[in-house]
Amino acid sequence: MKVETWLFGSGVVFFTPIAIVYGLITQWKEPVGVVAIALTAGLGLLIGVYLFITSRRIDPRPEDDPLGEIAQGAGELGEFSPYSWAPLFLGFSAAVVFLGLAVGWWLFFIGAALSALALVIWVYEYFVGEHAH
Repeated sequence: MKVETWLFGSGVVFFTPIAIVYGLITQWKEPVGVVAIALTAGLGLLIGVYLFITSRRIDPRPEDDPLGEIAQGAGELGEFSPYSWAPLFLGFSAAVVFLGLAVGWWLFFIGAALSALALVIWVYEYFVGEHAH
């Protein structure tokens, strides 16, 4: 995870001076850009620190070994969901929620209800049907 940690950590080093330079160029009259760039630096810091702490707690991965072979990464990677339509329905209903913010609150509430229904279907898809446990 060393590469990922350096990647996100370098985002902090890059975006912090860029936010200051942007503020100086705009003479601090346009604060939204400065805040957005500063928050990007903060996000890089947040993810970089998380990856640094996580990399100290786990064993080195095969990807971290510069002399590693592809076969070292073989094996089971986890359990993946079977053929499922629930994420697609959740994505469409989330789009309706965000469209409701622009069009009207009535559409927002319809999208929120559809999102809740799609989320429940997605969470409980292992309890019914062909892939029930």
